[in-house]
Amino acid sequence: MTRWAMVNDLRRCVGCQSCTIACQVGNNLPLGMFWNLVTTVGPIGKYPTLGYYHIPRPCFHCANPPCVSCCPTGASYQREDGIVLVDQDKCIGCKACVMSCPYGARTPNRELGVVQKCTFCADIIGQGKEPYCVSTCHQRARIFGDLNDSKGEVFRLVYEVNATQLMPELGTDPHVYYLFPHGGR
Repeated sequence: MTRWAMVNDLRRCVGCQSCTIACQVGNNLPLGMFWNLVTTVGPIGKYPTLGYYHIPRPCFHCANPPCVSCCPTGASYQREDGIVLVDQDKCIGCKACVMSCPYGARTPNRELGVVQKCTFCADIIGQGKEPYCVSTCHQRARIFGDLNDSKGEVFRLVYEVNATQLMPELGTDPHVYYLFPHGGR
C-alpha cells in the first residue's frame, strides 16, 4: 500500500518561497492565504560561526492526525494512502482542527467559511505528477514519494540517511521529514 511522504532537505533550501507561491497559484488560493509557508530559523551558533536555515511547513499528513479525530462533522478525514483532507461540503469552519494541529498547518478560508490545508496535491499526484511545491523547487530540496517503496528516494532518505520528523514526541507520526544542516534540529 502506498504511503505518501515528503522529505525537505534543509541543506539545500535557500528560502526562495517558490514552493509557497507554486502552491498558492496551483491550488488557486486567495491572496494572503498560504498552505505552505517557509520560515527562517536563525541566526544560530556563536560568532563567528553563525548560520541559519529555512524550514518549509506544509501539512504533515500525520499517521495519527489529531485534526481528524477532533472534527465534529467528519469533514477532516484520512485516505488509505495517508493523505489527510478536508471535505469542503462538510466543513462548518469551527476551527477545532486548526486548534488541534500542533504544526499550525490549517488555515481558515474566510471567503468560503471553511478550513483548508495542504493536500500533497492529491488531485495531481493521482495523475503521476509531483506536488506543485516539489516540481517548482529549483534546488531539489523537496523530495516526494512513497514511504513504503524500498527502492524510492523518500525511503532511502528516511531510513538510510535518517531524515527526522518534527516533534515526534507528540505521537502524531508526521509524514513530512527533514534533513537538517550540520546535524542540527
